[in-house]
Amino acid sequence: MPVTGSAGAAGSGELPDGLPEGAVPWLHDLGRTIGRHLYRPAYRLRVAGMERVPRTGPVVLVANHSTMIEPQLLFGLVPRRSVFLVKDEMFDAATGPWLRRLGQVPVTRGAPDRTALTTATGVLSRGGLVGVFPEGTRGAGEVTSAHHGAAWLVRNSGALVQPVAVRGTLRPPDRQRRRLRPAVDVVAGEPFTLEVGRGRSGLADATEHIRGTLAELVSRVDETRHSDREEKQ
Repeated sequence: MPVTGSAGAAGSGELPDGLPEGAVPWLHDLGRTIGRHLYRPAYRLRVAGMERVPRTGPVVLVANHSTMIEPQLLFGLVPRRSVFLVKDEMFDAATGPWLRRLGQVPVTRGAPDRTALTTATGVLSRGGLVGVFPEGTRGAGEVTSAHHGAAWLVRNSGALVQPVAVRGTLRPPDRQRRRLRPAVDVVAGEPFTLEVGRGRSGLADATEHIRGTLAELVSRVDETRHSDREEKQ
């Protein structure tokens, strides 16, 4: 259920509910609809646990990251408006103005980006959902490391943490070609509250909690996928 907001809010001095300044609510909702169906011809999407995502109130969604597909999948599949932190290089291209109108926020990778975090905190303060990829870049998606951004947002907003695992978008290393319409699993875990202590040590402890929880969810999804493959053999 989308968070309500005025279609004319962007540019009117009023910020749309759950979206940052410059976002166009109707375009955001159209983008979500496209994202929900865009990859269905290419993948067998298996979506589970989305009923666990809180429909209202501030939420920091954390997900693993293997390819460029995860952000688009989650943007479409999360059952409410979502604002993702997107690497700022994407905003230098022709996609930049559209990303801003969709309500996405540019973030500088590899360094603390106070502007992006402040914008995201504003979204959370208005009861929105902000999506973060704690690993900071694409990789194996096993969440072996994480940056402090998600924990910082939780500390400054009191938001719930919603872990989501996405597996199957990355071509297996032992295959030269991808299977036709491979299965992609998108699994939402249980949301949880997180007390973030003071100082860098508090951020570090909370970040490890987030990393460990998300990594455990990814591992459980991998085990289920492995069992499914064995049963079919």
